[in-house]
Amino acid sequence: MAKIRNKKNKRAYNEQNERAVKAKKHLGQHFLKDEKIAQQIADTLSLEDYTNVIEIGPGTGVLTKYLLLRGIDLVAMDLDAESIVYLNHSFPLEHPKIIQQNNKLNVLEADFLKFDLKQLYGDEQFAITGNFPYNISTQIVFKMLEMRQQVPEFTGMFQKEVAQRICEKEGNKTYGILSVLVQAFYDAEYLFTVHPQVFDPPPKVQSGVLKLTRKKDFRIDCDERLFYKVVKAAFNQRRKTLRNSLKSFDLSDNLKEDTIFDRRPEQMAVNDFISLTKRIANDTV
Repeated sequence: MAKIRNKKNKRAYNEQNERAVKAKKHLGQHFLKDEKIAQQIADTLSLEDYTNVIEIGPGTGVLTKYLLLRGIDLVAMDLDAESIVYLNHSFPLEHPKIIQQNNKLNVLEADFLKFDLKQLYGDEQFAITGNFPYNISTQIVFKMLEMRQQVPEFTGMFQKEVAQRICEKEGNKTYGILSVLVQAFYDAEYLFTVHPQVFDPPPKVQSGVLKLTRKKDFRIDCDERLFYKVVKAAFNQRRKTLRNSLKSFDLSDNLKEDTIFDRRPEQMAVNDFISLTKRIANDTV
């Protein structure tokens, strides 16, 4: 790549390339502009016992540079070809000192939901962070859960309601499938709210940053597949009692007489669902 020899031309080159990266509605993009918030998100990672981090949806690299300042091995993954070109060319010109201090940046054009992360990390541990595209944010969480053996931490930006739902406790209307499945394996913390004006373009909703920290013992004491089925069936008819929403499990009359089946799913803590799953697994009609 040809060198840009004076500051005026370099600035013009950078501005031209920044304008070339346009947020795309079909990708759910809203580029973060606020430097302070970007640094706060980067600082959510503890970096305890891992150095590998994957950033999903880096856009124009506002969060990327603060992640690199933490001295990590960073993969910036985006499906947007314009963002990839920007990060490979303009970003290093804008932040030469950061790149010189930590050149462990791998910019990768790929769809996170379809990409085999074993190609990147093998069996190594890695954290996930980012300003996640809102239209696929819950799918990102489900893929993370599939790889939880390798993901000790997960942090980042969601639509506020989704972030709150993930972190919600039993007894609330927003408590649901995502809350239970995530909290079975991770400690979930809602960190702070982010307002629309710090994005380009501004979303029509507020955003929220959360942190998920994998539990020391993240193996649940029941059949995992059955656990997923019980949780999903219960919340798919969340207004009904468990006695009605779990009819398809063909439970014995003796088990159905238990008072736990008088509850609705939002009244059930994660451990209650685990206990219920074990009892269903041992049920004999």
